[in-house]
Amino acid sequence: MLFIRLFFESFRFAVNALKENVLRTILSLLGVTVGIFAIIAIFTLVDALNNSIQSSLSVFGDKVMYVGKWPFAFNEPNYPWWKYYRRPSPTVKEYQFIKENGKWVKHVAIFEDKRGKTFQYRNNTFEDGTIFGTSYEYNKINTSTIEQGRYFTVSESQNGAQNAIIGHAVAEQLFRHGDAIGKTIKTQGQKFKVIGVFEKQGESLLNTPSNDNLVMIPYSALVKMYASKGNYISPQLIVKGFEEDENMEEIQGELRGLLRRFRGIRPKEEDNFALNKTDAIVEFIGSVTGALKLAGGVIGMFSILVGGFSIANIMFVSVKERTSQIGIQKALGAKNYFILLQFLCEAMFLSFFGGIMGLFLVSGLSLFSTESFQISLNFQNLIVGLFISALVGVISGIAPAISASRMDPVEAMRAS
Repeated sequence: MLFIRLFFESFRFAVNALKENVLRTILSLLGVTVGIFAIIAIFTLVDALNNSIQSSLSVFGDKVMYVGKWPFAFNEPNYPWWKYYRRPSPTVKEYQFIKENGKWVKHVAIFEDKRGKTFQYRNNTFEDGTIFGTSYEYNKINTSTIEQGRYFTVSESQNGAQNAIIGHAVAEQLFRHGDAIGKTIKTQGQKFKVIGVFEKQGESLLNTPSNDNLVMIPYSALVKMYASKGNYISPQLIVKGFEEDENMEEIQGELRGLLRRFRGIRPKEEDNFALNKTDAIVEFIGSVTGALKLAGGVIGMFSILVGGFSIANIMFVSVKERTSQIGIQKALGAKNYFILLQFLCEAMFLSFFGGIMGLFLVSGLSLFSTESFQISLNFQNLIVGLFISALVGVISGIAPAISASRMDPVEAMRAS
């Protein structure tokens, strides 16, 4: 009961301080408001960035590895592209070899994409699309959902059937919201029958290939279409491990051994292929977002430090204004800890108000959300903001509270 009475009494004093000196109190709490806004805004934006990245990478699937000529690289000033350019591309024979011999491999698929293509249906045209040729196992690795129709059969994939699964944007543009299943589209002088339509994916923050703009066909059909014209094809392999594996080390080691053996690479020779994990992208983005969090935290802490001094100033003024009241409370039997907790709670509530103002500003950032970058203040960041606010209040109020609790009751009453 004592704690509850102390809680509400301190809350009442804090509210009265806000009412009696609104401008002074708001200006004093501005440091806490700005500090909480800086810290939690950075945390919220970083969380939104991470969520957008995870959403962008989800199209690649979980626990997957890419085999190709080019290694993933970020911010490398001397990227040796000329060395990687001379590397051989993965082949269908390598794909079959890994499929038959990989013990840590659950699924493997070969694919190639050709961007900047035009698709036609009667008088309707979709430009700057992507032709995506892949083997049958791709649907067991990729997480994309087919909204209408079906996926390729094994026979269709192996025989290079002129069938296609098209993206949501392609379907809307070519068929004007009509039924696309069973219709025939034309691209690169070839005709393909639409057997499926992908679910809408939306914009991607990382500009990863979007299913909305592609036409997926069997890999054999893509090879026939481009090989007949003498065009260059540079496919990649995508390999998926087993879900129970916690990391990709085993599958990476096995793939490296299989590829070196198939290509006849001697022990002292370096690899002429790249094994890429989507984790590399996540790690790179994580280093960037970590730096952003640190910078935002430092900026916010300076603001909160200023706010803490302001709250301490308010509390010292409050102690001076209520000196006689403190003397009366002590004369009536109030213990030192009661006075101490009373002012500590009041300082905490004042800082709390400043923190709530900062969190309110953070929640306003959701107005700047886009389709690929959704900003929202989550519960965890909300609790962190409120905790920091309360902690700043307690630290700022400790000195004024101690000075109030140590007052001599007789001298305090004489001060009136």
